[in-house]
Amino acid sequence: MKISIQRETTVESFEVSKGLTLLAALYEIKEKYDGSLTFSAGCRASVCGTCAVRVNGREVLACSYKLQGDEHIEPLQYHPVLRDLKVDKSHSLQTLNKSQTWLHRYTQTLLTPEDEHRSERQTDCILCDSCYSACPVYAVNPDFLGPFTLTRAYRYTIDKRESHAKSIVDAVQSNGVWDCTLCGECTAVCPKGIDPKMDITLLRGESVKFGHSDPGFATQNFGTPDFGGGFGFDPNGF
Repeated sequence: MKISIQRETTVESFEVSKGLTLLAALYEIKEKYDGSLTFSAGCRASVCGTCAVRVNGREVLACSYKLQGDEHIEPLQYHPVLRDLKVDKSHSLQTLNKSQTWLHRYTQTLLTPEDEHRSERQTDCILCDSCYSACPVYAVNPDFLGPFTLTRAYRYTIDKRESHAKSIVDAVQSNGVWDCTLCGECTAVCPKGIDPKMDITLLRGESVKFGHSDPGFATQNFGTPDFGGGFGFDPNGF
């Protein structure tokens, strides 16, 4: 079985044993063929998110992905590559600070099992950056807050212990909740089954509750001719 690995400006191919996970194959290459091969790994149990890479153009966790044939491996997109498959995630993690995704004004209250279930899935995020790498918005807007950050913002916005959710909602208006295209690529690659697309959609609803709206809506044109409102209706037509 052969896998090719993107290494800076070159692609190198290696023969590996069958039946391995991608992470096991990378260790085999490092031990048998090239000790300089660089990649990230941690728990080996799909709970730390450290080993995320792209396989044939799709984000996966190397520790859980079983090789299926000849594969092309490359580092995550939109991250500075430190070496080979190892990337710098510091920029993406800074979006958590920009979005202020934490409890601002804690209020002691009784949480029911239903309350806990509402944000249970969002809390499973392991910050693997797969959704960040899959998001097409970063191709045109590197300042976008990103899927996992907006999911976390929604998680704290609906937390009953947060008595000032407006502060979180206000923080995700610029380069945030309205900039998402709702393409669903983030949802498709999340290894924990989180649905950032839906979280962002619901976060838009929370934004409207606090008086916000899509800043681009007023400039949209839905067709011609129109009568000034941009909705494509001809008042004199039939």
